[in-house]
Amino acid sequence: MIGWLLVTLGVAFGSAIIPLINVEVFLLGLVASRPDLHWLALGAAVAVGQIAGKLLYFLAARGSIKLPKFLHDRLHRERPPSPRRDRWRARTKRIRGWLDALRERCHRHPHWMAGTYGVSAVVGLPPFMATSVLAGLVRMRLATFLTAGLAGRWVRFSLLAASPTLFTGVFHF
Repeated sequence: MIGWLLVTLGVAFGSAIIPLINVEVFLLGLVASRPDLHWLALGAAVAVGQIAGKLLYFLAARGSIKLPKFLHDRLHRERPPSPRRDRWRARTKRIRGWLDALRERCHRHPHWMAGTYGVSAVVGLPPFMATSVLAGLVRMRLATFLTAGLAGRWVRFSLLAASPTLFTGVFHF
């Protein structure tokens, strides 16, 4: 059992760093094949792994850790004008404006950011990765980031881990 919890923690950490890894699918597959694993323990393992991974994004956005040189140079280099990039900017102008307004509101109202981040941790909307970065940009307290994130992710993934047994009618407390 401990081995599967550690594997789950590792997959959750990887999914927090690399968005192409889907921890939800992994968790549902694990619960379907190993019904002896407790849903609360699985939810906790995923929550810890996810928050550990998102903590890196949070700290980088906050400026507490530095990006590797090749990433920093790639993000901040001057690019020549391109019609393709201009079309993309025109298409995403409204979204960028919304994100800028959201960022400004979060700077003015830190408690509002904590609520948005907490809801995102449970529901996934707005995207959890984006709110993790935004929390770092608005300099949310680390304790708030960890508490709201762990609680929200634990609820989300515990419910997800319990869902197959809910549908089969065999629920273990």
